[in-house]
Amino acid sequence: MGLKGTLVKPFASLTARKINRDAEQAIPHQHAILKQLVKTAQNTAFGKDHHFHKIKTYQDFKQAVPIRGYEALRPYFDQVKDGKSDILWPGQPKYFAKTSGTTSGVKYIPLTKQSIPNHFGSARNMVFNYIAKTGKTKFMDGKMIFLSGSPELTTTNGVLTGRLSGISNHMIPGWLKASQMPSYETNCIEDWETKLDRIVEETVKVDMTMISGIPPWVQMYYERLLEFTGKSTVLDVFPNFSLFAYGGVNYEPYRAKLEELVGGRIDSLETYPASEGFIAFQDRQDDLSLLLNSNSGIFYEFVPVDEIFKASPKRYCIEEVETGVNYAVIINSNAGLWGYSIGDTVRFTSVQPYRLLVTGRVKHFISAFGEHVIGKEVEEALLSVCKEEGVAVVEFTVAPQINPPEGGVAYHEWLIEFDRAPKDLTAFALKIDKEMIRQNIYYKDLIDGNILQPLKIKALAQNAFRDYMKSQGKLGGQNKVPRLSNDRKIADLLLGASL
Repeated sequence: MGLKGTLVKPFASLTARKINRDAEQAIPHQHAILKQLVKTAQNTAFGKDHHFHKIKTYQDFKQAVPIRGYEALRPYFDQVKDGKSDILWPGQPKYFAKTSGTTSGVKYIPLTKQSIPNHFGSARNMVFNYIAKTGKTKFMDGKMIFLSGSPELTTTNGVLTGRLSGISNHMIPGWLKASQMPSYETNCIEDWETKLDRIVEETVKVDMTMISGIPPWVQMYYERLLEFTGKSTVLDVFPNFSLFAYGGVNYEPYRAKLEELVGGRIDSLETYPASEGFIAFQDRQDDLSLLLNSNSGIFYEFVPVDEIFKASPKRYCIEEVETGVNYAVIINSNAGLWGYSIGDTVRFTSVQPYRLLVTGRVKHFISAFGEHVIGKEVEEALLSVCKEEGVAVVEFTVAPQINPPEGGVAYHEWLIEFDRAPKDLTAFALKIDKEMIRQNIYYKDLIDGNILQPLKIKALAQNAFRDYMKSQGKLGGQNKVPRLSNDRKIADLLLGASL
């Protein structure tokens, strides 16, 4: 065991014990957090507008604070962005996490002194917990690569502003800085492909032991690395590579290809971070579900997905949730977010402790005919058939074909870029359709009623999705392709580019 591993182990044990205690006390912690949040913010502009001084219970809170997204809360966010104090949270934020939204344009999410430990302490806690649970520390003694957006920050009325991943680079502790790659100068390169080439050049001769990033962009790094070195697998280049940390998208559609590139399966850790807060993380190697970060300055609410667009949706705190139900995630936090819908959907796999899977996005679904198809369903259907057929997929997305150009009944069109294509595409599509029917009763009813015909697959050319992302200025970083759309904007652009 190296020096860092030896030094970290006692802290890792303490961290793991605290994580276990917090998980056992999730319900009382959540109610204590709500009470503290309301008390702290009662003299802010938002607190006064919503009569925080009268709130005594969760029921009071629900009546006082409606569920809203960024656009509905923009008058408050704009005041914070303009430099005003005591608007959503006492004082001013320490950072703005700048992110782009499909409906709200650029969003400025505040990070306060109080909320920073949630964002940047949670990732550390996850890694320390992994060390305590597995006893593995070897990865601490080599280099660690973090594929992220640029760490360059600007200022917005005196507040440091940048991508969350860029801000994170500035929060890496000194004892870990010497192991971090790529260099700051390389990380600041905006053009993803230029940046990728530079990262390969910097990392190819080091002892890389841990890699972190969003799976599709990590895949590009692996491919570029093997092309540069002429090696067969990543483990041929980095024989001590032993831990992969990821987030942002479901790993499973990429797992087979990434493990093929790596040359075997290594330990992995999934994170569930968002600009609005670090929600959950994988705490066990034998369970792919994520432990809710229940004692970290966020009070969570959950709205059944079929309620989220109603004027007065049902909303639940954690002791009211059930396993197997898809919920939209609502957060209230010490960053000054109140009744804030982050746009994600989750499904609890356990309530003792609270573990969940991310199932998609509120806006990424197909219900053109009332089928209510979500991301988790299409991913699981495709993965199960791919495994059975020995097929490998690079990327995919699904869109409704309401008025088929060839005529006939509507259908769901699956646009797939294959790494290993099926021998019979029609038979492959029918197997996926059967899986969708098995998973989704609404879809089954539409197929049975001949409202929809079985899905169809359009195989796209190599690099179709990367070319599409590049054309949208979203190649690399924290960007990802939506799995589902309720319209054909993405599908038509992909098909147009592939002609």
